Amino acid sequence: MSAYTPQLEHKFTFGLWTVGNIGRDPFGNPTRRTLSPEYIVHKLAELGAYGVNLHDNDLIPLDATRAQRDKILKSFKKALRDSSLVVPMATTNLFADPVFKDGAFTNANAKIRAYAIHKTLHAMDLGAELGARTYVFWGGREGAEVDAGMNTLDALAYYREALNFLAEYSESQGYGYQFALEPKPNEPRGDIYLPVVGAALGFIATLDKPHLFGLNPEVAHETMAGLNFVHAVAQAIDAGKLFHIDLNDQKMGRFDQDLRFGAENLKLAFLLVKLLEDSQYDGPRHFDAHALRTEDEAGVWEFARGCMRTYLILKEKARQFNQDKEIQALIKAYKVQDTELSRLTRKFSQKNAKTLKARKFKRIALAERGPGLERLDQLTVELLMGVR
Repeated sequence: MSAYTPQLEHKFTFGLWTVGNIGRDPFGNPTRRTLSPEYIVHKLAELGAYGVNLHDNDLIPLDATRAQRDKILKSFKKALRDSSLVVPMATTNLFADPVFKDGAFTNANAKIRAYAIHKTLHAMDLGAELGARTYVFWGGREGAEVDAGMNTLDALAYYREALNFLAEYSESQGYGYQFALEPKPNEPRGDIYLPVVGAALGFIATLDKPHLFGLNPEVAHETMAGLNFVHAVAQAIDAGKLFHIDLNDQKMGRFDQDLRFGAENLKLAFLLVKLLEDSQYDGPRHFDAHALRTEDEAGVWEFARGCMRTYLILKEKARQFNQDKEIQALIKAYKVQDTELSRLTRKFSQKNAKTLKARKFKRIALAERGPGLERLDQLTVELLMGVR
């Protein structure tokens, strides 16, 4: 059992807002007391976490004076030093304050757009002071309920303008941030801009410094829309744009539940862990989730422990999968190889095209072959159930 104990090299992180969640939902008041940032840091360190992440106002109240900010920051930095936790990622709360009710970077009001950038500049300063090197943008209020008001092309132009400005600021300050956009298909706006990984990737290509921008995909977000999260992450990896990742779980079609990692979709969680480990993803494994509203504080720490433990168990399952002779034989048989045809199709030339066009294929025989996926999938399930 000790093999599933988190170590610093696993790079497990939590947000102040995750284990600090007080159990409020749209239909009910808080069920847990507020935990101080310093207390959260020490508790996460006890559990074996690597780091803690934050929105600006998770740590510094929105209306704090400069003196109050400095006092809070001094205490938080001491907690980090004493616990050896780091802050790998920071972000800005551009969704809670009523001023952002109709958007932040994409707001139709130029004064609010400017304020959103102003707030982010200060938050970037805070993140850099704490050592963060990844900066996440979740555009929770970047969207619309009434499309007649805002031309979407204008909204995207405003979004691009803000991100270009902030990237330039980071470079001018020497912060060295890499920026990660976090897509979400719906909630809290009626429609959110950049709803899925593919949309965010397309938008990044239009920025002035696209090399600085990547993705922070989240399990719950793509799952809410009925999409395959493993495919989304693979697309980000293929593009060289997986800068950060949010791990949690979600029932399809529900509100954003932020459940404990692996709590609902165990096979998806397994395939995700396998993808991250096989592709040698080296970034933080960030758990953007929270304990059930039913839980007391003890349940919060069981939730955090469970997220990390499940990841490590699935990491071991991935190793077993890769070493299982029968499973690997099925995969090898599934991936039919043909050296000559691969050479013809790998790169275009007039000669290759002419040769390929002249080739006779046994279409009916090709269609009749079964790839063996039922057996492969069953063995995967058996492995996860612990009978292999």
